[in-house]
Amino acid sequence: MQCGIVKSALRFASQEAPESARGKLQKIRNAALIGGGQSRIEAQHKKGKLTARERLRILCDSDTFTEYDMFVEHNCTDFGMQSKKIMDRALTTRAPVIGLKDSGGARIQEGVDSMAGYADIFQRIVLASGVIPQISVIMGPCAGGAVYSAAITDFTFMVEDSSYLFITGPEVIKAVTNETIAKDELGGAKTHASLSGVVHNSFSNDIEAILNIRELMTFLPQSSDEAPLTRICLDPWDRDVPTLDSIVPPDPSEPYDMMDVIASIIDERDFYEISPKYAQNIITGFARINGSPVGIVGNQPKVAAGCLDINASVKAARFVRFCDAFNLPIITLVDVPGFLPGVAQEHNGIIRHGAKLRYAFAEATVPKITVIIRKAYGGAYAAMASKHLRGDANYAWPTAEIAVMGATGAVAIISKGHPDVAAQERQYIDNFISPIPAAKRGFIDDIIEPRTTRRRIAEDLLLLSSKNLKNPSKKHGNIPL
Repeated sequence: MQCGIVKSALRFASQEAPESARGKLQKIRNAALIGGGQSRIEAQHKKGKLTARERLRILCDSDTFTEYDMFVEHNCTDFGMQSKKIMDRALTTRAPVIGLKDSGGARIQEGVDSMAGYADIFQRIVLASGVIPQISVIMGPCAGGAVYSAAITDFTFMVEDSSYLFITGPEVIKAVTNETIAKDELGGAKTHASLSGVVHNSFSNDIEAILNIRELMTFLPQSSDEAPLTRICLDPWDRDVPTLDSIVPPDPSEPYDMMDVIASIIDERDFYEISPKYAQNIITGFARINGSPVGIVGNQPKVAAGCLDINASVKAARFVRFCDAFNLPIITLVDVPGFLPGVAQEHNGIIRHGAKLRYAFAEATVPKITVIIRKAYGGAYAAMASKHLRGDANYAWPTAEIAVMGATGAVAIISKGHPDVAAQERQYIDNFISPIPAAKRGFIDDIIEPRTTRRRIAEDLLLLSSKNLKNPSKKHGNIPL
């Protein structure tokens, strides 16, 4: 049927006058562009949503989108054909894939063909993983097997109040478990962006979501074969930031905002945060330093004192692995008192999940620059891109505290029962809570003035731009999932 339409159009072009042929072909294309008809377009708008082609006009630069398979219609045996075709072409040409998903899911009447279609797409996403960036934007319903094709892409985003993701809907849950829950509460954008961590951010409408994807793409290379594109930087790479000298409070238990540190050292305070509403005790996102894109990981003292817990470890580990796959240097800003203690954390696998972060940093071969801002205690010190995990440049501010644990906890163990606890704590601070012992052992390359942090990182990025480090040849590692 579809081939017949195309052949007819070509026959018109060969037999009739050129202007007439073009006119007839344009009528065919115009009919296809209307899609389901004007009434359905208006129905989409009433829901506060754009049509597929309206979304593409915002996403793509003007006159750059070339549509394939415009004339393809529903056919049970060809389920997923268009998606598979374009994904195969993206992989062979090393081009990123962006999926704008707004679908009711599989047609039940297609039976096994629908399941095969999803599995075919799933297989292609896996093969392309780490080769080309893959981004999913959920702009409508997405349920059942379809959710996995989004979950295994690099980044997933949702539109609030008009999209949802879940394996089984509220009706099935009610029937099986007798639990009652609203659709949005079960799998809405706010739930997944802040509670489950399934999506990396949510936006208020279609336009905001698409514009944010355009911004994200400016930080990413086309594929793992390429380096990210640099920009001309009008923000002096060697500028000092005097405010950083006093940003850390004198009281080691007093919080400050790590976002202020990040904004001060990157180009033009332009930071694209990933998962800003989830596991807020750690910050991940993209920025530029001297025009070159970088990934940034930083503990957030404002939330849970910056402790690493299960969610923060997994969030940061996956971000680090993305940066490593796509040649983005990783800047790590450390203020971490340790892994979050507690029965729930232990029983839910903090050992296994915390190991993911260690694994990700240890595996990464891109340039890794680490700055210890304040606390770096125990196993969390090692996990946060330490020199021992092949950190290329590891610095500490004078305010850094590098030790097995804080003074209060340490004295309670090693000087239990001592009459002068305060004196013991002062002695512990003098002997152990300092970056100097680490610097003497070469675990810290230098103790730097906070105001010089941007300049030092920019210099190192230039030096490390020719870094060539490869892991031992193997099929793949076995990260503790």
